Amino acid sequence: MIIPQTTEVLAQIANSIRRGGVIAFRTDTFYGLGADPFNRDAVRKVKKLKGREDGKPILIVISGREQINRFIAERTKAFDVLAEEFWPGPLTLICKAAPGLPEEITAGTGTVGVRLPDDDNVCALVRECGGALTATSANPADHEPARTAQEVSDYFRKAIELIVDGGPARGDLPSTVVDVSQLEPRLIREGVIAWSDIRVLRQGG
Repeated sequence: MIIPQTTEVLAQIANSIRRGGVIAFRTDTFYGLGADPFNRDAVRKVKKLKGREDGKPILIVISGREQINRFIAERTKAFDVLAEEFWPGPLTLICKAAPGLPEEITAGTGTVGVRLPDDDNVCALVRECGGALTATSANPADHEPARTAQEVSDYFRKAIELIVDGGPARGDLPSTVVDVSQLEPRLIREGVIAWSDIRVLRQGG
């Protein structure tokens, strides 16, 4: 079912998440598959929808900086520098995962990718759902990320309880992913934010 994102439906969306459901919603980049990251069964549903290998972790979007300590065990200097410069924004930072975070999220890596979106509507939805949601792209493995609610529906038909229509994706690139779990940041995926901008910032620091 496709529903528009309005203030009136946020409670319905949050109830679906609390019951262990999976939603699709527009993030600050593409559409993502949203579930409670602490609900193992819900995260397994996300992986099943994606047809994703167990060896790949699932990134998380948060509604505010106050959520960081729920997911990150250790904040490195690189994390603090990059989060201060680029958050909120399309930068996913990989850090050592907090104890208790399900292995379905970390895929046994001991790390977790977290992003604070630069989008008030996205943050409002995530906040209503408990402050954090999984946000792996809403597409089967080996398919292009969905850019509209209708594309999500075409991919998954009725397999997703709620598809939240937040309008078209804001761009053509995913978030940039940087591993900051060690002393020096390491590029995992270049996206909206150029790696050269991150390197200049680090060199300047």
